[in-house]
Amino acid sequence: MSHNPLWLQWAQQIQSIAQAGITYSKDPYDQERYRRLREIAGEIMASYTSVPKDVLSQALAAEEGYLTPKVDVRAVVFDVRGRLLLVRERGEGLWSLPGGWADVGESPGEAAAREVLEESGYRVRPVKVLAVYDRARHAHPPLLWYVYKLFIRCELVDGTARTSLETDRVGFFDRDSIPALSTSRVTAAQIRRMFEHYDNPDLPTDFD
Repeated sequence: MSHNPLWLQWAQQIQSIAQAGITYSKDPYDQERYRRLREIAGEIMASYTSVPKDVLSQALAAEEGYLTPKVDVRAVVFDVRGRLLLVRERGEGLWSLPGGWADVGESPGEAAAREVLEESGYRVRPVKVLAVYDRARHAHPPLLWYVYKLFIRCELVDGTARTSLETDRVGFFDRDSIPALSTSRVTAAQIRRMFEHYDNPDLPTDFD
């Protein structure tokens, strides 16, 4: 069951239909109708959020081709004491697993390793996909895009803690001392599940 509000589900469906029509329709009048549908999706989203309508319209118009979910990769890194690596997001002062959007041309494992190095200063080796989640089915706040979240277990190789343009603190935390989380990126339930994977490495990959 989706945790997204109905208005967002409707707007995303309208956006998806509009984007497919813009991509595949050859009729200029149909093209105009589909662009208007895309504008309506933006207007719905703007009505329920603080994002200006022109900003949303530009973001929607930037999408090309058939609309598919975006991929958010999160790295799950434990130290020898069983503590979990978290980074604090500079913009909001809340903590998250290192991660972000996967880039075109890199594998999920490469994306996880890159994000850890960029956001924390540690070099890691990806070893297992722990979970593939549909963001809309978890307790995240609403987001414009439809997103799949990949949680990848990584082993520490070397490095020392280092902040970045996006992060201002780096630390390892016990399961009973997890700081305030950036729920747009990771939820408390997901963190608990990562510790369960640590306790039982033979657990299969989770997926929705």
